[in-house]
Amino acid sequence: METLGRHLLVDFHGCDPALLDDPAHLETALRQAAESAGATVLGASFHRFSPCGVTGVLVLRESHLAIHTWPERAFAAADLFTCGRLDPWLAGVRLKEALRARRAEAVELPRGGPPLEALSRPL
Repeated sequence: METLGRHLLVDFHGCDPALLDDPAHLETALRQAAESAGATVLGASFHRFSPCGVTGVLVLRESHLAIHTWPERAFAAADLFTCGRLDPWLAGVRLKEALRARRAEAVELPRGGPPLEALSRPL
């Protein structure tokens, strides 16, 4: 049975802290990640916290991409959910490059199909 979507949860370690604290960079990075997966962006919302950190989301025709950053820990967490035949791993690879992450770990959850069975691997 096919699934309705693929939900990728990614932890990015060893990122460039300056990039993690820049909402404009993060929006561009998520937009490029969406493009690399073949997704269509419908809207965006980003917020910078004080003293640091950013949360942001892109609403896609095919679901969403979201990120939350901790510059002080050189860490970001992303939620990459795509529906249809799109591959969220392509978005994850692009985002890893944009954040200059030294390491990324991802778990994929199939959505809307057989019972959940996670697939975990390095990105």
